[in-house]
Amino acid sequence: MKISRRGFLKISGGVATGATVGAFGVHLRSSEAHAQTLKTKYAKESTTICPYCAVGCGEIVSVSNSKVINIEGDPDHPINQGSLCSKGQALAQVANNDRRMTKVMYRAPYSDKWEEKTWDWALPEIAKRIKKTRDEHWMAKDSQGRVVNRTEAIAGLGGAALDNEECYLWIKLARALGVVYIEHQARI
Repeated sequence: MKISRRGFLKISGGVATGATVGAFGVHLRSSEAHAQTLKTKYAKESTTICPYCAVGCGEIVSVSNSKVINIEGDPDHPINQGSLCSKGQALAQVANNDRRMTKVMYRAPYSDKWEEKTWDWALPEIAKRIKKTRDEHWMAKDSQGRVVNRTEAIAGLGGAALDNEECYLWIKLARALGVVYIEHQARI
């Protein structure tokens, strides 16, 4: 049997391809497909809004064992219709970050050290300081004698992640405190 150079290369290529395919376990027999169980199968899902910018993209958050396991765009949301930017897609990394602060850190005036405090200490302390600032800087009348009932020592900033009901409650609180400098993240 006489083989030309071209024929030799064809046979060699076929043998090499067959050996490579065989080495990787590829065979021509029929095989069964096994579906994997999705990691979100037994997770509790809830919808939320992305906290990053003022667009307000809708997200579906899957939680299992008190841990965020998946975040994806909400296809039923009228703003993003299921799509997310890179920051919105990576939001699960914020929730599942071992460097995320989970405790209140407090630095006393003129101190160079941070102290760990409890929420039971922090919330009344914040309320006490707001009340003190409001009382010290309360203005019942302006320079022309008009009744204004306000404080100019406190300002408020709303965020894009707040829905209409939360914004309503926030503005009611700010107005009850007499705050006049009220702004929103979307306008800044």
